[in-house]
Amino acid sequence: MQIKLTVDRFEENRAVLIAADGASLSWPKNKLPDNLSEGAALNFEILEEKERAAKDKQTAKDIINEIINQT
Repeated sequence: MQIKLTVDRFEENRAVLIAADGASLSWPKNKLPDNLSEGAALNFEILEEKERAAKDKQTAKDIINEIINQT
């Protein structure tokens, strides 16, 4: 699941992020990219662990196939 969020404001060491439906989330600034400013757009991906593992495995296979096919 992809969630698009916008940086609404900063409060001390936290960023307040707003989703398109108006839901808000307080997130630690140190867990976000450096030099973000208010209004910056972010994409969060939420996956169950088994989904993430399957996606990582497929990515690894794709990279290996790309390397093999370049020779």
